[in-house]
Order: sequence, then C-alpha cells, then structure tokens
Amino acid sequence: MLGHLLGNASQRVPSLLKRVSLIMKPKVIFVLGGPGAGKGTQCSKIVEAYNYTHLSAGDLLREERGRAGSEYGQLIDTYIKEGKIVPVEITISLLRKAMEETMTKDETKSCFLIDGFPRNEDNLQGWNRVMDGKADVKFVLFFDCSNEVCINRCLERGKSSGRTDDNRESLQKRIQTYLQSTRPIIEQYEKHGKVRTVDASRSVDEVFAEVKAILDKEA
Repeated sequence: MLGHLLGNASQRVPSLLKRVSLIMKPKVIFVLGGPGAGKGTQCSKIVEAYNYTHLSAGDLLREERGRAGSEYGQLIDTYIKEGKIVPVEITISLLRKAMEETMTKDETKSCFLIDGFPRNEDNLQGWNRVMDGKADVKFVLFFDCSNEVCINRCLERGKSSGRTDDNRESLQKRIQTYLQSTRPIIEQYEKHGKVRTVDASRSVDEVFAEVKAILDKEA
C-alpha cells in the first residue's frame, strides 16, 4: 500500500506548474533549523515585510493529515507521531501543488520560503530529481539554536498549539532526526557557499533584524 501511495504522489506532476514555470521560475529560500528554532515566526515576519510566500512543509503535511478523505492522512500521522521524516514523494507533491496554486492566482508571487525542507538526503535528492530546472534555490536560511532552547520553546508552545508532537518524547526523537539527517544537508549547502546562518537563540526582533539584513543584501 505504501508503494502504491508513493507511486500516485510521484506521478502527479502538475501541468499548470510546468506552464507557469515557462514564464517565471520560482525563487526559493530553504528555511532550516531545529524544532523550536523560530522558523515559522521568522517566516511570518518576512512575509509581512517582503513579497514572499511562506510554505511550511510541516504545516502542509499536518493539513493533509487532517483533510477529510486524504489517502495519505494515516500514513502522515504515523510518521509525525514517530518523529520520522515523511516520504519525499508526498512532501514534494504538496509543495508543488502549493506553489502552483500561488503562482496561478498571482503572477507576482514567485518567491517562496520553504520551511522545514529538505530535511534529509532523500528530500534533497527528491527535490533535485523533480524540481531541477523548475525552481531557483537562492540559498538556505539556517536558524541556529541550541537543543535546550529549542526543546523549552516547543514545550511552551505545546501548551497552546495543540500539536501532538510538542511533547518531550516526540521532541527528543525530532531533535535526533534533525541532528542526524538535516544538519548534514545544511553542511552540504555550506560547502557551496549557499547558507546564511542566523543566531536564533535571541529575541524575535533581534533575530529578524539579522534576517532583514541578509535579505536586503541578497536582493
């Protein structure tokens, strides 16, 4: 069944995105950092100040998990609860659909913050395989924060977020997954000079001031 689901996801190549990309190629910034590093908060502030669209891989997966009739819902639920990374075919399918819908609604919206992706080597290879030539990855915006600070932030967030993975047991698994799988991806991009690192342990406004300086310079 898993193979069938993944096969369906990989076969769904949105023709509209292909047609739109002939006119404008999406410009992408990958936003990475540990759970609780403040990626979502900073992306929201970037969207307010710049003409970017924020796509959270995690939010898209959680929305799909809760969507009535979703053929991926149960599978996604199992992966999230175990702190594991959802198969890349599903994640890219959701990201592509979101970019397609955004660009077809508003042709000026071609800049995207993709938050929480790529999270491992499989994600990166899947992106390169499916999106090569179809999107321009500008750089990785890396929010660097200690594990202790990240865990405390998530536990605090869990009091009101309603997220099933904002508990200590899931967080420990997520931190290990991040260290083992995502940090090597950041290091790969660093070798190519495509990482912009921000000290995310500071206050929201202090972090955003540095983010703004990076985006203004890159622009």
